[in-house]
Amino acid sequence: MEVRNEMKKKGSWRQFLRLIQDTNPPKGILVFALLMSLLSTGASLFIPMLTKGLVDNFSLSSISAGQIVGLVAFFVMQTIAAGLSIYLLNYIGQKIVAGLRERLWKKVLILPVSYYDQNRTGDTISRMTNDTGVVKTLISEHLSNLLTGGISIVGSLIVLSVLDWKMTALLLTVIPLSVLILVPLGRKMYKISKALQDETASFTSVLTQVLSEIRLVKSSNTEKREYETGNTGIQKLLQFGLKEGKVQALISPVMSFVLMALLVIIVGYGGMRVSSGALTTGELVAFILYLVQIVMPMSQLSMFFTQFQKAIGATERISTILEYEVEDHETGVKVTNAKQPIVLENVHFEYNEEEQVLKNIDFTIESGKVTAIVGPSGSGKTTLFSLLERFYEPTSGAIKLGKESITSYSLESWRRQIGYVSQDSPLIDGTIRDNICYGVEGEVTDEEIEKVAAMAYVDAFIHDLPNGYATEVGERGVKLSGGQRQRIAIARALLRNPQILMLDEATSSVNAPLGKTLKGGCDQ
Repeated sequence: MEVRNEMKKKGSWRQFLRLIQDTNPPKGILVFALLMSLLSTGASLFIPMLTKGLVDNFSLSSISAGQIVGLVAFFVMQTIAAGLSIYLLNYIGQKIVAGLRERLWKKVLILPVSYYDQNRTGDTISRMTNDTGVVKTLISEHLSNLLTGGISIVGSLIVLSVLDWKMTALLLTVIPLSVLILVPLGRKMYKISKALQDETASFTSVLTQVLSEIRLVKSSNTEKREYETGNTGIQKLLQFGLKEGKVQALISPVMSFVLMALLVIIVGYGGMRVSSGALTTGELVAFILYLVQIVMPMSQLSMFFTQFQKAIGATERISTILEYEVEDHETGVKVTNAKQPIVLENVHFEYNEEEQVLKNIDFTIESGKVTAIVGPSGSGKTTLFSLLERFYEPTSGAIKLGKESITSYSLESWRRQIGYVSQDSPLIDGTIRDNICYGVEGEVTDEEIEKVAAMAYVDAFIHDLPNGYATEVGERGVKLSGGQRQRIAIARALLRNPQILMLDEATSSVNAPLGKTLKGGCDQ
């Protein structure tokens, strides 16, 4: 909540600019792209003036080779410079978004476990993909229009004021009118966009949950129920999309109407001034060409304004993640002697004020011995393992290694001492070898893998697989049984050669004889 309030104080557009600046965009390329935009606009501003000369002196005998060459040269210059500018600005946009996604990816990997307890995985995925995609669209597709369009409008207005200041003054009446139209519609678009992005994140969460547990869905015959849940999200997205479409349906046509009406007025009024001799035909043609160079960018700017409102909403959500407090992996001393007892002194822990899990926990885990923590389901055994892994900190009390609090050690060094096998024995999508070696630094020999595989009784089934250790386990290890996944998880923990080995019901999916074999391997 504090993060959101701080963001509101700073202003959303400032938050957006700071977010872009923090990605460290290539400034040299940006300057060159802007220079190309200036060159392109400058060339386009000369073309109507050359056209004016041709119209005022229109006859085959009066057309010189210099005029033709000059006109062609400016066309070529404008085309090349504009192409370079647009490409480079798009390049910068892609670099900015890549940098933003890199920051987000790095951030989500070091967010504490408590963040993932409070936020759905699909929401975080949506921030990484959908919200950054909105920012990417703004920068890559619309930012170049803002820069080139803005320069074109300013340059054209300056030239027009020299040609005929009265007609230019008439032209400028469109600016306050455009503001009156765009500002309220932009605010409406901002609110709709925020709601749409929230609903998109919610829908992504539903998809992630259902598809990741598709076997549960099928075994429970809940396809119809999940279809209704997903379809509800789809219909909500449809409604927000239609609302967004209504606003866009107002912005573009209304702006086009205003600009076309202005064009008709300018042509009519300009024709009267030509008839009175106050303006030449060539000057009127040049004026109309400059007007086109204003009308088209104005339409592009209205699209930029609409997309900018969407990007502001996306920025707030991205910034919420980027400003979230992370785990500190570096602060603290290195563990030099882990062969000491682990002491829990009056440890209390609660996820919230109404959910106290551990209370007055006092005991010692002796080094080099097996300590069994026994209790009914829900008594806090897994929570205790989480405290030892420092996924959470005790609400009160202390956990010590010997006489030193484990918080005095750097998080990276402390976790290197631990081999942890959780209840669900998670596996990554890859081979059995990939999973056994996961998290181990340096090269691992086949002999080392086979040794821990034998200790964890993985070799009991590995030889029955056609590809052996190169067998693909599938997403979350779905191609293996629960017992096979647990054995691989134990082998992975043993390969780390941990000083502290924690097994959270690690033999729950294997039969008794195999369980004894696994425990024997762990004792080694």
